[in-house]
Amino acid sequence: MSKAVVLDNQLKKTSEIDLPQRYNEINEHNLYLYVKSYSASLRANSANAKNRGEVSGGGKKPWSQKGGGRARAGSITSPIFVGGGVSHGPSNQRNYNLKINKKQKKLALEYALKQKAENAKLYLIDSIAVATGKTKDANNMFKSLNERSVLFVCQMSDEPTFLAFRNLKSCYLVDANELNAYLVAAFNSVVMEKAVFDEIIQSK
Repeated sequence: MSKAVVLDNQLKKTSEIDLPQRYNEINEHNLYLYVKSYSASLRANSANAKNRGEVSGGGKKPWSQKGGGRARAGSITSPIFVGGGVSHGPSNQRNYNLKINKKQKKLALEYALKQKAENAKLYLIDSIAVATGKTKDANNMFKSLNERSVLFVCQMSDEPTFLAFRNLKSCYLVDANELNAYLVAAFNSVVMEKAVFDEIIQSK
């Protein structure tokens, strides 16, 4: 059974909470599809090459159709000429987005959380807050977990907490409405407020 580790305010383990049984029946392919869709949506889609209709020139036939001993040519914009258009080149009109439905997104998040729980990398805490707004205090919280990288998930972060975490390289703070399967899978461990965890496991 997958279990989430419950921490106190000093980030010490106090107990464990079982994840719902249905989490063990989720197909991992849902996570694959979501990560693939998420990664595709990040593509800049800026690569673009001009085709023969977009390059300048080509208003005149480069040489006579017959009599020159050369193959006929109608325009210098042809891809066979230097400076001509590009055949089958990249286009910034291409749509890389991959559709994934709402149910699959939810299953992907649940599977990602189950993976973390199986490896004892899913932690629950009452509140994630750094009242001082100091990066040093947020870094102490991160170091006390002794993890390579940490995703912190809170119900709604306040400004001091956001400022405290924003410059740390190995951890990332998100609100509950920003949480997704890609972020959970990308970080070594997840520290989540109990209220957020309860909402996720109770959602239908």
